[in-house]
Amino acid sequence: MCLIAFAYKTHPEYPLIVAANRDEAYRRPTRAARFWDDYPSVLAGKDLKSGGTWMGINKSGKFAALTNYRDPSIIKEDPPTRGDLVLNFLTEEIEIEKYLNNVDTDAGKYMGFNLLAGSVDALFHYSNQERKINRISPGVHALSNHLLNTPWPKVEKVKKRLKEMISGSFNKEALFELLKDNTAAPDEKLPDTGIGQKFERQVSPIFIKSENYGTRNSTILLIDRRGKVTFEERRYLPRTQKVEEKNHYEFS
Repeated sequence: MCLIAFAYKTHPEYPLIVAANRDEAYRRPTRAARFWDDYPSVLAGKDLKSGGTWMGINKSGKFAALTNYRDPSIIKEDPPTRGDLVLNFLTEEIEIEKYLNNVDTDAGKYMGFNLLAGSVDALFHYSNQERKINRISPGVHALSNHLLNTPWPKVEKVKKRLKEMISGSFNKEALFELLKDNTAAPDEKLPDTGIGQKFERQVSPIFIKSENYGTRNSTILLIDRRGKVTFEERRYLPRTQKVEEKNHYEFS
């Protein structure tokens, strides 16, 4: 997943609001979000190539999500899949900070990543490029393929618009519309992550469409103050914003 915007303890009705896009190669096989047969309490999509997931929640309210850290100079020989970092957190009975300390112990084995993990009570960010466990303060935040709140154009845009939404007439459809913004950033504002200006431009929108890589799905997660969870995933046909499949779940 390559863009996660979230409002944490800032809305009177929803202590956690998450709007996220997963960007991936179109050819990579993926299963839609559902409760897993082997882990019945876990609601998440599944990467059918490596077996992990990029975002999920379990029935006890533990939430986790992952983005890659974009740096082509990072090279690992046969690294473990980063998707297991989300799945393991959702399936293991372990305190959040202890889990992240365990992740830090093995952080050097992985390609670059960011991990959000926690619940409405306590939410944390960890990156194996920064090697710090950061407790997230109440507010509106966003995470792309650098560190939390790095001021890339799409990070700043999605934070600004999410702040505006939750201070006005907030609704789920507006969040999905936000995630469909495919406006590229001006060249002079593009970051330089080592992939060349042309590809930087292609991946600069909130919603990405390129020849072989782009936004595969959007997910909205809402947890209200009574503990009701609303989770909706919309999967897109490659290179389009045409919704191929919707998956909606609610539980307490």
